[in-house]
Amino acid sequence: MFDKLMEAQQKAGEVKKRLDAITVSGSAEGGKITVTANGNKVVQSVQIDSSFLADADKEEIEELLVVAINKAMDQAENVSQSEMAAMTKNMFGDLGGMFGR
Repeated sequence: MFDKLMEAQQKAGEVKKRLDAITVSGSAEGGKITVTANGNKVVQSVQIDSSFLADADKEEIEELLVVAINKAMDQAENVSQSEMAAMTKNMFGDLGGMFGR
């Protein structure tokens, strides 16, 4: 049991490293604001089109920034769930036969 726990911790660390290397992005207003994050939901960068920035007001930029961040976080969540599901399946996929199925 302890070995399985240690293996799970090691695998979780490996998944975290993989997620750090995965890049996702979310954009708003046709790409005028783009937020890039990694699979661990850490924002890496924010790009705002300079012509949009010159014409937009503060509230519009703030609203669209929230939209772009949420889209990037949704993508990061999807990637994270997929990676964790793959890890779990690799570790515990053989348990199905344990219960007589």
